[in-house]
Parts: sequence; structure tokens; C-alpha cells
Amino acid sequence: MASLLQLYSLFSALLLLLLLLPNPSIAASSTPPSKTSLSDAELVLAKIKPSLQGKAENQLLSSWDSSNPLCEWHGLTWVFSDGSPLLCNDFSSPHRSNLSLFKDPLLQLLSLQLPDANLTGELPRDIADLSSLKNLYLGFNSLHGNIPLEIGYSPSLSDLDFTHNLLIGALPTSIWNLCDNRLAALRFRGNNLSGTIPEPALPDFSCKDLRVLDLGDNLFGGSFPEFITGFDGLRELDLGNNLMSGVIPESLNGLRLERLNLSHNNFSGQLPIFKDMKNVVGEEVWVELRRHCGDGDWADDWSCGFGFCVDWVCARKEKEGRGDNESKVDEGDIEENVDGGGGEGKLVLFQGAEHLTLEDVLNATGQVMEKTSYGTIYKAKLADGGNIALRLLREGSCKDRASCLPVIRQLGRVRHENLVPLRAFYHGQRGEKLLIYDYFPHKSLFDLLHDTRVGKPVLNWARRHKIALGVARGLAHLHTGLETPITHGNVRSKNVIVDEFFVARLTEFGIDKMMVPAVTDEMITLAKTDGYKAPDLQKMKKCNSRTDVYAFGILLLEILLGKKPGKDGRSGEYVDLPSLVKVAVLEETTMEVFDVALLKGIRSPMEEGLVQALKLAMGCCAPVASVRPDMDEVVKQLEENRPRNRSALYSPAETRSEIVLSIRVARLLSTPLVLVNEIYCDVGDELNISGGEENLQCLRDEETN
Repeated sequence: MASLLQLYSLFSALLLLLLLLPNPSIAASSTPPSKTSLSDAELVLAKIKPSLQGKAENQLLSSWDSSNPLCEWHGLTWVFSDGSPLLCNDFSSPHRSNLSLFKDPLLQLLSLQLPDANLTGELPRDIADLSSLKNLYLGFNSLHGNIPLEIGYSPSLSDLDFTHNLLIGALPTSIWNLCDNRLAALRFRGNNLSGTIPEPALPDFSCKDLRVLDLGDNLFGGSFPEFITGFDGLRELDLGNNLMSGVIPESLNGLRLERLNLSHNNFSGQLPIFKDMKNVVGEEVWVELRRHCGDGDWADDWSCGFGFCVDWVCARKEKEGRGDNESKVDEGDIEENVDGGGGEGKLVLFQGAEHLTLEDVLNATGQVMEKTSYGTIYKAKLADGGNIALRLLREGSCKDRASCLPVIRQLGRVRHENLVPLRAFYHGQRGEKLLIYDYFPHKSLFDLLHDTRVGKPVLNWARRHKIALGVARGLAHLHTGLETPITHGNVRSKNVIVDEFFVARLTEFGIDKMMVPAVTDEMITLAKTDGYKAPDLQKMKKCNSRTDVYAFGILLLEILLGKKPGKDGRSGEYVDLPSLVKVAVLEETTMEVFDVALLKGIRSPMEEGLVQALKLAMGCCAPVASVRPDMDEVVKQLEENRPRNRSALYSPAETRSEIVLSIRVARLLSTPLVLVNEIYCDVGDELNISGGEENLQCLRDEETN
């Protein structure tokens, strides 16, 4: 009996075991293959290649094909799981012609190197699935989008180079996970990365093997990332050309850096003193420092200079050494020296800057706002709390002083409500040139039209019309309102500043007249890339009022269509706005070409002047220059076709009573009421600020209504 029970128990156990064991045929047929079941080469074909090349076929990536042996796939290095390399350099190796290797799960990708390969896609999230990938070099391409979070979870990645691409957004915190892989180099220079540099998730974190950290020439803000000073192995650190601020930590002295760049930020404090300063700051910077500052102990007291350039820091040192005996130079006394001696430094003041001194300029603290091919724009805070905008012209971009000063004199006399005035000009003892403007803390028209972030002002037709009319009036003044006409030469939405009342002000006018031919050629190239170049504009010296009109026509189309003209930095596609309109007219879909946000609240586009504005823009963009209207005619047409409902300058959330109240407060504060007649009262273009009864009656009528 006991033996029967034992046999039954054994049989039951065996039966249970058989039931628990998986059926291979069922498992094979019902379980979908996971991406980890793909070989690395199959993963490259299925995921990595489509992501990197974007929409268009890439010539280099076309070699990544199962019909080609792996040894012919450009930019890739392979190893087997036992560490032995795929023999591609040995012509006798069977690997060179083996077409089936791409399916071998034991073959793994070690390195992906495709610098300057015309890549236009995005960084692949699937890189983390390449278990043996150590090196990833994709610099000097047009890769766009955000840095995938998954890259930080790659199990072997230790050397990354994404310099000079179009990457945006924040640097993911997960990037520091790569320190577990003995991360050696991290290069993101020359992108559009923003936000603060993230701290590692764990406290007391150290990336001891990291030797190179290059985050320069981006849009990073915030304070100096002090946690970096705990990376003992760091030898090269570049945070230059960002929007960072705050104090440089003393702990930076503890690093044994061989290369350091913190320039063109808004840092304060002292520059760490290293054993070999020449090698640390770099040969180019060192030569400039020696040329401007001599061999003194300037490095021991490098204070608050990182927001500007070497020239300003040294100029301040020179001024401190001489004392405060500099003298101002006015418009009619342009040859007087700054220091009253035999130097060449000059501060030329124009209307509205009579009280500005050289000391005010040199002691201003600032931050980089924008860079162009010919200079850098700074927002500078004066000692009295006011702000000015400073453009430091790139060395070698400008003509000689004799050629520049007549142009500066002319630009300094231009005054119009729709133009940003030039207030002063500084010409340093060693050739540095600085243009000083009013600072406007508002957005450019480009930002207002194309920024997708929540919270930006609503741009209805009334507001867009006011902006367009302001730009047209400013250009017309340059063309016909001066004794000597000025062509703008660089009309674009980025050069239109719009304040909170939607008053537009053009900046950058006449700058090309100061530049050497090489720089003006760069300006022409950029205008072509961005879609503003007239067909008849081949050299900047041929720039005239008609080429300005063409660029204004593109800008007006940009306002009406809400689309960026020119080459798209992400897709690489070229957007020709006049062609879009022509196609819409031929297909009888003209109303569909307008920006959707523009049409909100519009009952009749014809009565509101929308269709007329579109026709005017197309006339300005005529291929033949002689057919284009002049800017006076453009202003006339825009004025004749104003929006009927001009109270739409304000969004529905802003009630009429609130607007009237704000105007009354403005009167009490003696604030100019330029907007009143444009919003409520048809009493002409100029408002009687002296308190005419006509204006008061207009306000009473509006309040009653």
C-alpha cells in the first residue's frame, strides 16, 4: 500500500512538472520577437538609420544595406562578443564579403563615427540597445530635436561628440549615468541647448574619469554648475558663449585644468589662477590678453569681465591706471581723445545719451543676448540701474575708422518712433568698436510669430497690421525722410522689436555700410538662406530701396501666413512664401493660406484689409525690381486698409473698462498716450499729448459705449 502511494505521488509530481514546462512550439508562435532579439546590425537598419537620415535619403547612410557586406557600411566599427574585431582591413578576410554577418547576434557595434555627414534627422532613442557601443561621434551635422533620455542608459557609451548640430531643449539628468561607463568626453558645443546644467541625481556624485566637458556656445542659463568641481579627472572645461551668471566658485581652483573657457557669460568673481595660464585659457585668448593688457598682474584680479570681451576688461584696467580724466566726445567733436592725451579711444555721443560716460559703459555688467556673423549683442546694466544694448563688432568685420565714422555720424542722427536709435559709439585705442543703443526688454517679431510656448500674446489681425504698418513707416523714413537716404540692408522679423503696445521698431539698419566685403557677402548668404534676399541682390553694395521692399514683402507674408521663410533648420526644406501664395491662388484656396490665428474674429477678410495686404505683399515680392512699390506707397496702402475693429488690438480677456482705466492712469503719470487714437479714436496719426478736449471726448464716448 505504501509503495502504491509513493508511485502515485511520484506520478503526480511528474505530471505537474510537465504541465509547468513551456511548449516550445507554442512559445515560438505566440511570443512576438522583442527588439533585443535583433542583432546590432539589424537594429542599425531598422531604427538607427531612419532616425539619423531624416526624411531624405542620405548618401553615406545608403551604404547601410543588407545587400552590402558589413565592412562596406560607412562609419561603423564592429567586434564580436568575445572582443575580437571584425576584420575589414584584411583583404584576405572572409568577413569582407560575407553578406550574412548582419544577422549574427554575436556581432556588436563598437563605434559609430559620422562627422560632417549631412545628417538631418534626430538622435535615435534606440542607441541604448547597442550594448557594446563606446564611441558616438556625430558632430557637424544638422541633427535636431531633443537629446533622448535613453542615451543616458546606454550600457557602454563613454565618448560622445554632438558638436555643431541643431539640438534643442535641456540636457537630460540621465547623461551623468554614463559616468558608470567610465565616461571620458562629453561634447555638445554649438547647439541650441537651454535650461540649467542638471545636477546628478545622487548626492556626492563624482565622474572621476571625465576629462573633457564641452558645453560651450549654447543657450544654457543658471549659475555655475558647482558639482563639476568634484570631477577630479577633468582637464578641459568649456562653458563659454552661454547665458550663465553668478559667482565662479572658489572650488574651481581645486581642478587641475589644462583648458578653461568661461567667456561670454555673465559670471562674476575671480578667475582661478593656474600654473600655466597660457595653456589653460588657450593660445588665441592668451595672445589677445597679452596684446591688450601687457605682462602685468591682470590675471590675479579678473573681476566681472566674463559677460563681455577681453577688450572691455582691459580697457577698464587701463582707465583705472590712468585715473578718471577721460573726456566725452560729442557729435561735433569727434577727434577729441578719451583720455585727453595722445591715445585714439573715442566715445561719440548722440541725442539722448548726453549724460552717458565712458565709465558707465566700461563698468556695466552684462550678458550675451545674441550673436551674428559680425558681432555680439549684450544687455548691459548701468550702475544707476538702467539698461542699454551694446553691439561689439567682431574684429576684422569693420572698415577702417575713416570709412566708419561718416556712417556712424549718419546713423546717429536718425530718429523715428519705429526705429531703434543709435545713442553712442565707442572706438577703442586698439580698434575695438562698440555701438550703443536703447535697450528694449521685449520680444522680436520672429519670437511673437513662431514661439510655440504658452503665454505669448495673441497676435490677431489688428495687432499684426499695426506691427506691419510700423515697420513700413520706419523703412519709409529711412528711404525718403532723411537728407541722405539709408537702405536698411537686413530687413527680417528678427530685427523687429515689438513692445507691449505692439509698436514695432526696426534695428540693425545701415550696419552693412560699415562692413568689409567678406562680411557683407556673409549677410547676403544668410538673407538667401532665410528667404529674404531679393533676386536682384547679388552683392550688398547693390542693396537699394527696392531690395528692402522685397524683404519687407517677405516679412509681410510671414506676418499673414505665420510661417518661417527660407530653409527650415529641422527638416532642411526651403519654404518659399510667395510660391505658397501663388499655388493657393491657382488652386482657389487663398483663404486657407492665412494663419489660422489671424482669422479668428474676422467676418470679412476683404473688408478687414487682409486680402489687400496679401496683394500688397506679393507686389513687394515681384521678381522685377521696377514693378515693386516704394515704401511710401506701401505705407499709404496699409493706412487705407486698416482693420475695422481696432479695439481688437487687445485680447478678449482685457476688458474695455480696464483699458480706459489704464489710459487714465497713464495720463496721471504723464505717459504718452500714442495708442489712444489708434485703438479708439480716428483723430489722425498723431495724438495731442497736451490734453486736447478732442482726446478727452473720445475717451468719454468710449466709456459710454
